[in-house]
Amino acid sequence: MTDWPLLSLVTFLPLVGAAFILFIRGEPDIVAQNSRAVALWTALVTFLLSLLVWVHFDPAQPGFQLVERAPWLSGLGIDYHMGVDGISLWFVLLSTLLTLVCVIGSWYSVTERVKEYMVAFLVMDTLMVGVFCAIDLVLFYLFFEGILIPMYLIIGIWGGPRRIYAAFKFFLYTLAGSVLFLVALIVLYLEAGTTSIPHLLTAKIDPTVQKWLWLAMFASFAVKVPMWPFHTWLPDAHVEAPTAGSVLLAGVLLKLGGYGFLRFSLPMLPEASQFFAPLVFALSIVAIVYTSLVALAQTDMKKLIAYSSVAHMGIVTIGIFTPNALGIAGSIVQMLSHGFVSAALFMVVGVVYDRIHSRDIEAYGGLAERMPVYATVFMLFMLASVGLPGTSGFVGEILVIVGAFQHNAWVAALAATGTILGAAYMLWLYRRVVFGALVKDSLAAIRDLRPNEILAFAPLVLLALVMGVYPQFFLAPMAVSVAAVLERFSAAAGGLALR
Repeated sequence: MTDWPLLSLVTFLPLVGAAFILFIRGEPDIVAQNSRAVALWTALVTFLLSLLVWVHFDPAQPGFQLVERAPWLSGLGIDYHMGVDGISLWFVLLSTLLTLVCVIGSWYSVTERVKEYMVAFLVMDTLMVGVFCAIDLVLFYLFFEGILIPMYLIIGIWGGPRRIYAAFKFFLYTLAGSVLFLVALIVLYLEAGTTSIPHLLTAKIDPTVQKWLWLAMFASFAVKVPMWPFHTWLPDAHVEAPTAGSVLLAGVLLKLGGYGFLRFSLPMLPEASQFFAPLVFALSIVAIVYTSLVALAQTDMKKLIAYSSVAHMGIVTIGIFTPNALGIAGSIVQMLSHGFVSAALFMVVGVVYDRIHSRDIEAYGGLAERMPVYATVFMLFMLASVGLPGTSGFVGEILVIVGAFQHNAWVAALAATGTILGAAYMLWLYRRVVFGALVKDSLAAIRDLRPNEILAFAPLVLLALVMGVYPQFFLAPMAVSVAAVLERFSAAAGGLALR
């Protein structure tokens, strides 16, 4: 344990770096260079501090650890309350790592408004870490909704030709669902008399009230995941967002919905979660099959990967609501794996887009001849996305499918179709882009990965392989927290949850 406020340091240090960047003055080139340097050092130190959270974390304890508490809105009994458990631990590290990767990966590709760009990503870092560390409902909501603002600006300012449309669509979709979450927050406060998440986890809520609260939260979390049919904002946002924006959007922001289900819907509203589980299964299976088929028809690389994200997150929502230890642990591993695999795939697209300014699959072919290192990295993450044994994608999918089979064989069988369809569209994409003859004139002088791009990919390559070969490294810290969620669910839902 540590006596100093480690979680607050990890959460708010990026804001200090952002404030420092705002005061940088001078010639445009000097301002851009210094802004990049400050952002890099801030993101690096924040990531190293987040590793201390992992070092001080005790995997044998099921409750929240490294807890910090201070009076905030005393008249309402609302405190500044931070802590992590086995469910949130890895998401904190994922957020800080991907922010660092974004800063490194966009070192040369972003040349306009570099100062403001780096500020936006550091603010995003604070808000993302805050979501996973907050254990007061009001504090969680502020971080949860605050993320919309910097991401809206990132898409709207540094995005593609239709960036304003995509930014507004992203903002309105996510904000609409969040209004109902705010209503649910107020009702929970009135029912339990507190906004402390540890206390709310033990509160007894009437089953009828639970169903209304569950639907209100579902409206917000389903958009964030996103689940079918609330997913239509995602392809537009990904296509128009800059590469680093897509990395954080796919790597972290899509996990907020799944985290919300795990933190609130399942343990706080167990009867309602049990009642609505068939609805979640139905929507998730439709998402897996439908969006995989849509991905097969895409000609834009970013859109194809965006639709694949919806399919992979369908696996996650099935795992969360099975519910058994395999399904829930598998859903968390799948979220982590998707976090760095999908982030890497968007970076793969960004690398070639920076060189010839096209995302059209037809514009490529034969890249292995000129870009062997790129082709190798692309192959690894393509296979991880497919779920090849030995990669991170396999672990999450197999755990969820086996967990779903213990609950319902039909759900497992239909979920498994996503693996087959995923192999079809990812292998098709890879063959068209990397293999074949290099005949297009625009590709004749295309360069392989730069040093900064190799550095950005390196930790993601390592994670994809380590999780695939030794998943227990990731599973062990979350085991006790997953068991605690299942225990609360079983006790409240009449012991019907599978162990």
